Amino acid sequence: MKRLPMVDLKKLHEIEELNKLREACEKYGCFRIMNHNVPITLMADMKSVAKYLHELPIEIKKRNTSIIPDSGFVKLPTSPLYEGLGIYDMHITPQALHDFCSHLELTTHHRQIIEAYGQAIHELASSISQKMAECVGIVGADFKDWPFIFRIIKYNFSQENIGTLGVQPHSDTGFITLLQDDEKVGGLELMDDSGSYVSVPAKSGTFLCIVGDVGHAWSNGRFHNVKHRVLCKEVNTRFSFGAFILASRNGSVDAPKELVDNEHPRLYHPFNYEDLRLFRISTGNRTGEVLDQFRITF
Repeated sequence: MKRLPMVDLKKLHEIEELNKLREACEKYGCFRIMNHNVPITLMADMKSVAKYLHELPIEIKKRNTSIIPDSGFVKLPTSPLYEGLGIYDMHITPQALHDFCSHLELTTHHRQIIEAYGQAIHELASSISQKMAECVGIVGADFKDWPFIFRIIKYNFSQENIGTLGVQPHSDTGFITLLQDDEKVGGLELMDDSGSYVSVPAKSGTFLCIVGDVGHAWSNGRFHNVKHRVLCKEVNTRFSFGAFILASRNGSVDAPKELVDNEHPRLYHPFNYEDLRLFRISTGNRTGEVLDQFRITF
């Protein structure tokens, strides 16, 4: 993982670029997206809003309640440097955005930025998910109605925390995570195939896509649900935000029949996303090994 794959969204109609996407999903479980349709100015505006939101008093941020576990304001006991705000299903339920802005007493200007950015990143995440399906032979898959959490994350890095974890090693639960990471403050690290953690340098104007547990199970094990962590390496505040695409609208996770054959036997029993999510929360196990409970034994 000396260099993270870079996928050109405008070239994904070409076989060569689609093959590059497939290799990135299978080998690395992570890649960067360039030449997307999200305006650079909107990305900058959203970072300004993220900073504003996390400067609000804690009693106001706590009004951002969760619709499903961990979908609202979150401070992790295991990761005291981490703090997150979230909106669940804002592309389906306009009331979700209204409630978020109302509870946090945001201005019309802030709401307009969040709404425009949320719509743009959801469209990008849906498009990337569709191309990921296409690269393994699933044509016509539609991810637009899959639930997603728009999450805005802050890491409080101080001198006494240098060398400590901002968030513990984990894999994400959903299909993919699409992040605008901090272009100035690093810390994100991915586990490579040797079990070592490798730094992921930021690249301004791009998005980072990370395959999650659902993506691994849905692809019948083809896509790699990469473990990652955030390490405090400098005294600064780190922001990242984006779309966490979860699972199908009915919550069912099952590999398409096209991905199951003699050479690729079905690896997992069909399961419900909430069962996976709640099992992770109840056990405290945040890595992809929780999928083992659904694994088919041969």
